[in-house]
Amino acid sequence: MSGTAAGPGGTSLPVADAPAMRRYVRDLARRHPRMLVGAVLLHGAAALAALAAPRLIGELVEAVERGTTASHVDRVMLLLGGFVVLQTVLTRFARYVSQVLGEQVLAELREDFVENSLALPVGVVESAGSGDLLTRTSRDVDQLGWSVRWALPEWTIAAVTAAVTVVAALSVGWWVALPLLLGLPPLVVGLRWYLARAKAGYLRESASYSQINATLTETVEGARTVEALGLASERVEAIDRDIAESYAAERYTLHLRTVFFPSMEISYLIPTVATLLLGGWLYTRGEASLGDVTAATLYVQMLIDPVDRIVSILDELQMGAASLSRLLGVAQVPDDREVTGRVPDGERLDAHGVRFSYVPGRDVLHGVDLSVREGERIAMVGPSGAGKSTLGRLLAGIHPPRTGAVTVGGVPLVELPLDDLRGHVALVTQEHHVFVGTLRENLALAAPPGSGDDAIRAALAAVDALDWVEALPEGLDTVVGSGGRPLPAAQAQQVALARLVLADPHTLVLDEATSLIDPRAARHLERSLAAVLEGRTVIAIAHRLFSAHDADRVAVVEDGVISELGSHDELVAAGGSYAALWDSWHGRG
Repeated sequence: MSGTAAGPGGTSLPVADAPAMRRYVRDLARRHPRMLVGAVLLHGAAALAALAAPRLIGELVEAVERGTTASHVDRVMLLLGGFVVLQTVLTRFARYVSQVLGEQVLAELREDFVENSLALPVGVVESAGSGDLLTRTSRDVDQLGWSVRWALPEWTIAAVTAAVTVVAALSVGWWVALPLLLGLPPLVVGLRWYLARAKAGYLRESASYSQINATLTETVEGARTVEALGLASERVEAIDRDIAESYAAERYTLHLRTVFFPSMEISYLIPTVATLLLGGWLYTRGEASLGDVTAATLYVQMLIDPVDRIVSILDELQMGAASLSRLLGVAQVPDDREVTGRVPDGERLDAHGVRFSYVPGRDVLHGVDLSVREGERIAMVGPSGAGKSTLGRLLAGIHPPRTGAVTVGGVPLVELPLDDLRGHVALVTQEHHVFVGTLRENLALAAPPGSGDDAIRAALAAVDALDWVEALPEGLDTVVGSGGRPLPAAQAQQVALARLVLADPHTLVLDEATSLIDPRAARHLERSLAAVLEGRTVIAIAHRLFSAHDADRVAVVEDGVISELGSHDELVAAGGSYAALWDSWHGRG
């Protein structure tokens, strides 16, 4: 089971519930049993070493009361110093093991999160927005890292120390249980009140950060539009609203802490005072020795520090738990495909009765039928907003259809594993990304294992990019991406197309893939690509009609349906929508 993060702007990425978190934590514990048991034992041994001091001091008090010698006091002090040294050494190794375990666990958490994020359906990522996933990737990972590296080990130390100290205190006499029980009611009430509210409060806080990131990202990415349309004040008001919500969320969690922590102070101060009073009364009645009263009081006094740390760190753990639930929630996004193991019989691509909607109840495709033969080149044209890109994404398996089916070789695309799917159909859009690293590394991402520089250079040559790459001072070793050499949009798009050549899929869906290159260069580039992609199926979505002129067939998409389908010459002769587009393209409209 899982919930959905309820941020101010909303998000479709779920949040893992408590049972899912417990299962994950148990799984992590099973991966590292030796280090986990070793850390607990070392912390326990360190706590036991610390417990020697109150007992030794209590016995020393009794010895002084009866009369003792300086040599006896010296021996006790030396023994006390030895236990302090032993506790220090054990604590050092316990913390070391805990830190190593914490780093390993955090590394696995990060790897799991990255793996789950990369497996998210593209449609889910787009509907959730970049702000939520960005916040989970940055702030939630950092918060969880702080909890795993520091809060969890410290809380474990405090919990083990408190448990051992309670046992040691009760070993002095049964009467010590009474003062300890007096501290339980405020402790239990305070914890129940806090825990019932803390997780929801911190989830709301994290969701508010997601919304701030989303608004900032949208504003920065659309800065030119904001400036051109004079929308600066509206964007400022939007971020002000997000900050106000974040302020309210943080104020609420601060209120929880200001109520919770003072109430906890009472729960661990009452036992100390009660132990001293009850022990003194028993001593006056001769039912407890002065050494027992001293040891019991010191043991109960020793409880203040670990209990205080348990309570204080609990707040950090609540924030860490909220971050963990958000990170684990990414894995609970329903898959948009059901792998059946069926093997496609050929590479024929078919769409049957395809309907699709981004918003429930508002279809953008209305029963589209299209069959693409192996090796055929289809051009999809039509007015903006007609559904060309949406249809292209369905043909590439990015989105599953709401009704109907898109198949390759008779097998629905949603039944193919992603790795297999990309070997059949690949999508290249006008959007592209250059990763941080060398050009060679950027291209090798799509190359088959074992491919060398010759394959990379051949792919660059196929997209007319080899000349400018070789002209770079460091050639393929040039560092690009954030912080590296900036690539103009046209060059970045050529890198994306070169990746496509290296990936070598059978069917390509090109969604205005050359839109950022000037028309003359784009014409030459597409002809070069045509030579490289000979024998492959190509579905090209474009506004530049020379692509349609060179295609085997042209599909005209209007209002979410294919209104015309045929060769260039056939559609021009028919005098319909395509003919009007062609005349307009040539300035005859």
